[in-house]
Amino acid sequence: MSEFWLISAPRDKENLQALERMNTVTSKSNLSYNTKFTIPDFKVGTLDSLVGLSDELAKLDIFAESLIRRMAQSVVEVMEDSKGKVQENLLANGVDLTSFVTHFEWDVAKYPAKQPLVSVVDILAKQLAQIEIDLKSRTAAYNTLKTNLENLEKKSMGNLFTRTLSDIVSKEDFVLDSEYLITLLVIVPKPSYVQWQKTYESLSDMVVPRSTKLIAEDKEGGLFTVTLFRKVIDDFKTKAKENKFTVREFYYDEKEIKREREEMTRLLSDKKQQYQTSCVALKKGSSTFPDHKVKGSPLSYPLQGPLLRWLKVHFSEAFVAWIHLKALRVFVESVLRYGLPVNFQAVLLQPHKKSCTKRLRQVLNSVFRHLDEVAAASILDASVEIPGLQLSNQDYFPYVYFHIDLSLLD
Repeated sequence: MSEFWLISAPRDKENLQALERMNTVTSKSNLSYNTKFTIPDFKVGTLDSLVGLSDELAKLDIFAESLIRRMAQSVVEVMEDSKGKVQENLLANGVDLTSFVTHFEWDVAKYPAKQPLVSVVDILAKQLAQIEIDLKSRTAAYNTLKTNLENLEKKSMGNLFTRTLSDIVSKEDFVLDSEYLITLLVIVPKPSYVQWQKTYESLSDMVVPRSTKLIAEDKEGGLFTVTLFRKVIDDFKTKAKENKFTVREFYYDEKEIKREREEMTRLLSDKKQQYQTSCVALKKGSSTFPDHKVKGSPLSYPLQGPLLRWLKVHFSEAFVAWIHLKALRVFVESVLRYGLPVNFQAVLLQPHKKSCTKRLRQVLNSVFRHLDEVAAASILDASVEIPGLQLSNQDYFPYVYFHIDLSLLD
């Protein structure tokens, strides 16, 4: 299971024996895998300051967990077609998350244990806040780029009636800068190709002979050029419509076509070089390819970029910070509950399976009931009502307890 329970108990003779009983029972019953969780001895300060710090750590814990889940989701979104490899990129200090948690060691270089607790918490808070700021900025830029690219790609998809023609036509297909002549684009159904070739010159007066050329086609038809005198445009359109030929309204603007092609190329380049890692499908006929036919299957190419690398590095940092926060919470709550001098043992439990958790909780509550006899007596009943509160095995623990759930990152 990707679930951990982080608990603590006083490190006196009675409770060390209780910990041994816990280890024996959970091992024999195959309930959980237990390991010591080492936490440094911090400068405690006053109990009043610890109370305030307890509240701050609780909020920071929630924030950190939310942040790493958002970062994990960003990795999923960025990797697109490679989602099966997401877990390979969600590591902490180069190892999988479970290994990092079970072999946790306090990083004294990043978070000096000799500094006051308030200072250590401040370091963690600032680190996480900066990661969130950067995450918002980078994902916003990525989403903007992705949206712009998708909008441009939509223009290059669809049939000949609706798609952009900028990646299909060329300057040579048109008669330009003529006072009298104009080139039109006509969509002809595939079954009518022969009819078009036989009749287009006679659809109207003043059509230039042998001026038609097929420049693109899709599943339904082809895009043909035809050159005629400007004065017969309306008549030609009417006759073409009667014969089920559709004149596509299009004006060849070299500057606009060049701008659109450059924009598509730039966005594709940005996505490839700056952001994404996956296989991105491109339709044949994109301005990136010399073949300007619409027909054809999607092409794919691998992409790797700094956004994924940034996410990998800073997900690791955020996750490491989160587990350090858990350690701090255990320390603070243990001092508040068990008192001074600081003398407690933290233990990490990994339940073997979901069905074991209820039994495991009952074992822990039973083993450590002496830490709070009144509350423990209540929770060992199936459910006991106390004025204004209903307690069950899930509501209260006579020991310090925190939960680490990695399953939502799967």
